[in-house]
Amino acid sequence: MKNVVVSKLPLPPQDEIDTEIVERKGTGHPDYISDAISEEASRQLSLFYLERFGHIFHHNLDKTLLVGGQANPKFGGGEVLHPIYIVISGRAVTEVRTEDGIEQIPLGTILIRAAKDWLKKNLPHLDVEHDVIIDYKVGKGSADLVGVFELGKTVPLANDTSVGVGYAPFSTLENVVFHVERKLNSPETKSKVKALGEDIKVMGLRLGNKIKLTIAAAIVSSEVRDPGEYMAVKEQVKDIAEGVAREYAPNHDVEIFVNTADKPEQGIYYLTVTGTSSEHGDDGMTGRGNRVNGLITPMRPMSMEAAAGKNPVSHVGKLYNVAANEIARKVVEELPETKEVYVELLSQIGKPITEPLVATLRVKGEINESIRKRAQEIAEEVLDRIPQITKEIIEGKVMLF
Repeated sequence: MKNVVVSKLPLPPQDEIDTEIVERKGTGHPDYISDAISEEASRQLSLFYLERFGHIFHHNLDKTLLVGGQANPKFGGGEVLHPIYIVISGRAVTEVRTEDGIEQIPLGTILIRAAKDWLKKNLPHLDVEHDVIIDYKVGKGSADLVGVFELGKTVPLANDTSVGVGYAPFSTLENVVFHVERKLNSPETKSKVKALGEDIKVMGLRLGNKIKLTIAAAIVSSEVRDPGEYMAVKEQVKDIAEGVAREYAPNHDVEIFVNTADKPEQGIYYLTVTGTSSEHGDDGMTGRGNRVNGLITPMRPMSMEAAAGKNPVSHVGKLYNVAANEIARKVVEELPETKEVYVELLSQIGKPITEPLVATLRVKGEINESIRKRAQEIAEEVLDRIPQITKEIIEGKVMLF
């Protein structure tokens, strides 16, 4: 038996708390871009290690920095004046000792290709070859293939002492904030509102039964010819967000604000050439954006770990946050009488990753022996499947930001 502790949480449900604040940074936000490039670099490097050697070697690429460029957007056009600078930083195995000698890993090629692949796929208004400089500064390491195979016969050992946290279910406001951004950045919306960029941030405030959403949405300058068209796009964004809010918060009064920094009388609008504020001095960094559940929730337990870019085999800063959220979701789904569940997983460096020092499940509903036993079993089942979670992360099936 693992050290799983189930206890009662003496707090009201999140929806009953008077004040709630929730944020989500969307696809084109500089912090989201940094997370995404860190993770894509880790994913493609992991796939290379697997294909070439049958094993994922140690690496952590969770220190990507995005330095904003400079652009001159204007109605009907505009140009990027100074490119965005992105540097991928961390550590990785760059050479492997095999029976045939030392084999070098084409690290730079893999990392730069990964960054370009993601940018081309997700930021269609960005000219990746001219508007971005991609660099890398990665500490080098080596590995003995024979020794790694021996280690691989056992469960991976935690490479850090860290805490992973998760909870379920989402509150009403959390659902609204998450799904508003996802809807605005969906292919369906982009096909209808071509001027809407990818840099979309949604900040939600709930005061009792009233929800206020503040949306910052980058508008692509080449797609709007004048202030009138710009204002029409803002109205479309507001209408789409209101539709999502009606779906997820039908019993709440919802007020939506879009691009509140605009000052039309001074000619100030949220116009971008590329669809992201990264083009004009807004910087980003891995780990400063959404947590593993896709949200920033200052009124809930949150991990400070940057999950993106960490190796998916033994880094608890990644795996325990994913596992904690999965445990919480499964407990609530299978045991609805628990109402809300908070999970904390504490690792101990050097110990099997499937055996945390402690796993705490804090439940808001009534707890009897049957519920306690099944909640413990669910936690153990998820912990035992961490090697499968590793596989799902590499396949891009797990949300990390």
